[in-house]
Amino acid sequence: MKKIIVSLSLIISNSTAFFAQSPDDLLNMVEEKPKKEFINATFKTTRLINFHTVEVLGKRSLDFRISHRFGDFNSGAYNAWGVDGGANIRLALEYNHGSRLMFGIGRTSGRKIADGFLKYRLLKQTTKGGGMPVSVTLFTSVYHTFQQNVIIDGENKYQSIPDRLSYCHQIMVGRKFNSRFSFQLTGAMVHVNLVDKISDKNDCFVIGGVTRFKFTKRQAISLNMAID
Repeated sequence: MKKIIVSLSLIISNSTAFFAQSPDDLLNMVEEKPKKEFINATFKTTRLINFHTVEVLGKRSLDFRISHRFGDFNSGAYNAWGVDGGANIRLALEYNHGSRLMFGIGRTSGRKIADGFLKYRLLKQTTKGGGMPVSVTLFTSVYHTFQQNVIIDGENKYQSIPDRLSYCHQIMVGRKFNSRFSFQLTGAMVHVNLVDKISDKNDCFVIGGVTRFKFTKRQAISLNMAID
């Protein structure tokens, strides 16, 4: 009986010593990993001028897009520097159910092209806790032209469905340096199943840059460029 009383006394004494410690001492005993915080709005939308950006749509967002491209700027004053030229219009429907993957379908008036794409945000830039300095997004798409009676050397160019297909694959790496300046580097490969001439290449590799500089609260300068 004495042994039992001694044991209980030791347990109570140790418990009292533990709860007598200060909150700071208890926090120091537990190593907590810093919570990840992600950068928001590297760019404001999923597109910047003609390029895709590292951004994807928000969770459970549906986007109907109308893209309007004018004619050639070097067509001169008579054509109002492209304003009077034949417009190239694309209608698209895009959706994101989760937080990283979006997909879409579209139709372009030029060359009667229908397309579909997948876009996945692989990595997100963090401010702290994750150590990820950039955002990385992957993109892949397929295009099908419905053009008819395209005659080359006296024959119809498109003899089968594969002849009408082309593809584009991209990897986009972007960083938001501060609240005013963001930059993105894009590497892309375009593959065309059927080219017009035997000397033409089926594959084309492109490096592009996208940047946005915000110089006032409501105004910004956006640029993109590409080299193939």
